[in-house]
Amino acid sequence: MMRRMTPLTGEGKPLDVSARLVELTGLVESAARDGLPAHELEHGLWQSLLRLGHELQAEYFALAGDGDRGEALTLADGRVVKRLPEAHIRPYQSIFGDFTLARVVYGTREGQRIEAVPLDARLGLPRDACSYLLQNWNQALVVENPYGQVNTVLGRILGLKQSVASLEAMTRTLAGAVAGHEVTRPPAVPAMDQQIVVLSADGKGVPLRKPADAPAIAAHDHARGPKPDRKKMAVLGTAYQINPHARTPVAVVEALFRDPAVKPEWPNPRRPVPQHKRVCAVLPVVAAVTEALAPPRPAEVVFPWLAEEARRRDPDHQHPWVLLMDGQASLWDAAAETLGTAPRVEILDLLHATGYLWEAVHLFHDPGSAMALKWMKLLVLGLLSGMGTGVIRWLQHLAEQGHLPATARTRLEQIHGYFDRHRDRIHYDRYLAAGYPIASGVIEGACRHVVKDRMERAGMHWTLPGAQALLNLRCVALNNEWESFMNHYIQTETARLHANIPSQPPSTRLRLVA
Repeated sequence: MMRRMTPLTGEGKPLDVSARLVELTGLVESAARDGLPAHELEHGLWQSLLRLGHELQAEYFALAGDGDRGEALTLADGRVVKRLPEAHIRPYQSIFGDFTLARVVYGTREGQRIEAVPLDARLGLPRDACSYLLQNWNQALVVENPYGQVNTVLGRILGLKQSVASLEAMTRTLAGAVAGHEVTRPPAVPAMDQQIVVLSADGKGVPLRKPADAPAIAAHDHARGPKPDRKKMAVLGTAYQINPHARTPVAVVEALFRDPAVKPEWPNPRRPVPQHKRVCAVLPVVAAVTEALAPPRPAEVVFPWLAEEARRRDPDHQHPWVLLMDGQASLWDAAAETLGTAPRVEILDLLHATGYLWEAVHLFHDPGSAMALKWMKLLVLGLLSGMGTGVIRWLQHLAEQGHLPATARTRLEQIHGYFDRHRDRIHYDRYLAAGYPIASGVIEGACRHVVKDRMERAGMHWTLPGAQALLNLRCVALNNEWESFMNHYIQTETARLHANIPSQPPSTRLRLVA
């Protein structure tokens, strides 16, 4: 239950801070004298400091008054509103605890819309009870931890009572400010020297919450095949800059097949790391009522974002742009629609290509056999040396000579079709010589970190709006923009809530006993 805020100064009596400090000093002295364990002293000090913080903030509210600006108030737009007869009560929850504020409000008449709350404007209060600082702490934890766990941890530290529902609503509210922050954020760090601008995208499924009207037994239906009602595919994009790193095909093969338990004779040179990496993640939204209002697909949001990232980093296109993805045709099609004729190097992720090579080799030799490994090393070396689709054509020739079964030859034809569709994206010899990245580990790591590490924990299921809101905030945090985003959110919220109320300079001094 909220504690009704009352002035702690009594009848003109100031808050005695000196007495509080004497109490704290006495607590420390008695702890040292009695041999109190350090952790118990910490707990006692923390509880005392929280109480002192609550008393000081209560004094702050008491000194701020009730916001009375007279019988009538002229708003910034020229309208005149009158003081309503009854004070309006609002809760306020800070990191120090709960308060109840009684404020003078202005409007046309009681029961109609409140037009102005001068006290809220003067103190920059949020729309809801939770303070901006507490919102900041809540959501900074929410982007990494389950809602219930955040609730428990902050309750243990601050002694606050919050609900999971309020944290979820807070997430959706803050997420609505991400698009505005994206527009107003500072310029990106430009690519320098010989740096490469790398763009990449991939998909990752998010588990959905069962519809409220679905029978409970349906959740245990182990049906085979796609389950569109159980997961929705988020499309993630990442952009970064990286210094070139030239390698030879032989060096890459040695790195790919090296036994991790065996220490190399000569350590490999340190590879450059991605710089100024940013990510975004977009889920499909609920379909609109009419086709004319159909919302954009996730890829139709992610690839324009990637294109803008590339332009921000390299506005004059003085650096190579590398588009590095797996073989998903829909992503390459969306990239082509967005990037058009913009010069770029398109690269098929090597590890996805080698996955198809492994499958082809296992048509001839048993998995795990020495011959399978020998063939695989030879094929990967050929692919990295510029043979392109020739590596599969060679296998097809061997299949015809060795009378491989028809089903195996059909699968080889399908694998050849995969490489042929991407024949302009598998010139790995050129990419290695130019120092371009050839594996999409950055975007795969983003899929794991952005989505899986937070949204696929045991028992987690999401609504689409709730999942997208959390993804928005998680990307802000992972892009190292949390504090600038929160500042943007507070400024825009303050302007939206209080811009029409004329400012009133504060003139009250806090009365304390030193």
